[in-house]
Formats: sequence, C-alpha cells, structure tokens
Amino acid sequence: MATGNLEEDARQLPPSASRERHPVLVFLRGDQQPAAPISLEREEVLLGRALEADVRVNDVRASRLHARILAERNPETGATEYHVRDLNSTNGTFVNGHPVIDAALRDGDKLQIGDHLLRFEMLDDTEGDFQRQVHRLLAHDELTGLLTGKSFFSELRREAARAASEGQPFCVLMMDLDHFKEVNDRYGHLVGSQTIEEVGGIIARTLRVGDVAARFGSEEFAAYLSRTGDMHGLIIAEHMRRAIESHRFSATRRGSPADIEQPLNITISIGLAAFPGDARDPIELVELADMALYHAKRTGRNRVATHCDATPNAKTQESRLVATVSGSQTTPPAASDRLATEAGPDSATTTQTDRDAKNE
Repeated sequence: MATGNLEEDARQLPPSASRERHPVLVFLRGDQQPAAPISLEREEVLLGRALEADVRVNDVRASRLHARILAERNPETGATEYHVRDLNSTNGTFVNGHPVIDAALRDGDKLQIGDHLLRFEMLDDTEGDFQRQVHRLLAHDELTGLLTGKSFFSELRREAARAASEGQPFCVLMMDLDHFKEVNDRYGHLVGSQTIEEVGGIIARTLRVGDVAARFGSEEFAAYLSRTGDMHGLIIAEHMRRAIESHRFSATRRGSPADIEQPLNITISIGLAAFPGDARDPIELVELADMALYHAKRTGRNRVATHCDATPNAKTQESRLVATVSGSQTTPPAASDRLATEAGPDSATTTQTDRDAKNE
C-alpha cells in the first residue's frame, strides 16, 4: 500500500519490483546544485562549458569540451559499462580525487571538473523518482512553486550564455508587492501567505514558454523574459502589473468560517533591465533591474520602470535615466529609439531612502 512517502514506499516494494537501474549524474557542488539527476542513457555524453555540451558545467576552470562519458558493452558479460574520458582539458578530470585520462565509473564515484563535483549513480525507478522529488523541493519555493533565488541565478547564467552565443536579447524583471507589510499586520500571516501564493500563480500564468520566474524573499519576485527586447519586455511587465492590480484577492483566509469575503487590493512595482543594452553580466542586470524597482517605488508604486543607459551628465554626476509607465498614464514619446524618461535622472547609488521606499 502506497503511503505517499517515497522512502517508505521503496521499503515496501517486493524484491523483483523496479530493479532495473539507470545511470545518472547528480551535481553535488557548483552553481547547478541542487539539480535533478541527469540521465546518461545514450552512447556518449559530453561535459563542458560550451553550449553544445550535453551537460553544461558553468565553471571558468572547465574547458569548453572537457570530458566525455561513454557507454560500452562488455563482450564477456553483456553488461553496459561506463567510462569517463578526458578530452585534453586544461585543468584535468578527476575521479574520486585522482586525475584520470580514461577511467571506469562505478556506482557512487565522484567526478570533479573545475570546482564542480558530480556523483555517478545507478538508480532504479523508485530512487530516481525520489531524487527528482528532492530536487523539486530544493529548487522550488514551496508556497508558490516558482524557483528559489539560488536556482534562478543558475538559470539566469545559462540564459545569459545562450543569449550571448545566439546574439539574442532578454530582459530581467525585479518585482515587489506594494505595502505588503500592512497586509500581514492587519490580516495576519496566513492571509499574507495565501496572497503570495496567488501572486506567484499570476506571475507564472503571465510568462511564456521559456521565461523563468522565482520568489526571492517574502514579497519579492524575479523573472527573466527569454528572447525579448526591452520594449516587448515592458509590455509583458505592464500586463503582469495590471493582472495583479485587477485580481480579486481576499482578506479572508480560505476555509475561514467568516460569512462575508472581504476584498483585498494588491499592487506590484516592477523594475526591468535588458541584455545587452543595459548590461551583459547577469548579476549586473539584476542590480540594474533592482535600481529601476527602487525608482518605481519612489515615484508612486504600482508601476513599471525600465533602466536605460544615458550619457553621463558632468554637472549632476548622474549616469542613468529610467523610463516609467503605469496604467494611469500614457507612454511618453521615444527618445534615442528607446522609451523616454518620465521622471528625472536616477542615481546609480542605492541610498537608505531607496531601501526604505522599497520596504514600505
């Protein structure tokens, strides 16, 4: 009888059940961790930093094509055996701490490429399901189902590498609910959690296939919009803002005995930065989107602000302009083929006032 607990269910399986084992790699250390098991059920699997690698290792000490894992049938036993072969990499391939050129892989062996550590495992179906469930729990926010911040940064680095290789744009959004502390203080944290869950669902439904969203903090979210320039990204972000503004949230906890449902108005402020126009480094893009978010908060909230490059003004020492749109105003005319700024120049330095505005 299934219990819903994978470990308990595995103990109840009869010895003959689900005994076929499958080769996988699991990241133990590196920016891909935690990651779902990576199947090795093919004749060869390439590991390296290149986009064409089957298993990408985002590590400056990894070569573009660093190593290959080969599946070979033993002519005597008929069993499939697995070998790792170094591809003349700069910094070498290690198995269980020892440098190798070509080595057999056994269940539990640890493979090191650069600073990344992976484990070779032979998993049956139940163990594979358990690993995937663990990955889902670690990589995704339990309340909203969106990625965690750490997992988002791993995906964002991969998106930046892909965009640079293909010459495609993408946008980063930083989002924060307005005055959300008042919701928790007035209606309680259960209603607050219920609201966060619904906001996560709205964000997920607004995004397209290929876009990725995450919950960063209590009421802060992030997303990237794949293959999207700043003008199109602004439209998507504004659509998301309006969807949250118009959604009927409830100040009454689900399952509460209260007879009358009390409506709750929630709004969100969004900051946007674009690759490659604003920055090429993924971390810098997040920082610029965060600055745009601060600006949206300072200039009234419930709006979208996009961070634009501008010629530095020697007199004011300002180096950025921010274009802002909201549902209550029209988009200003374009300047230099981009959105013109609605507000004055925005400082690139985050002040205590900025932080206070964002937290309100």
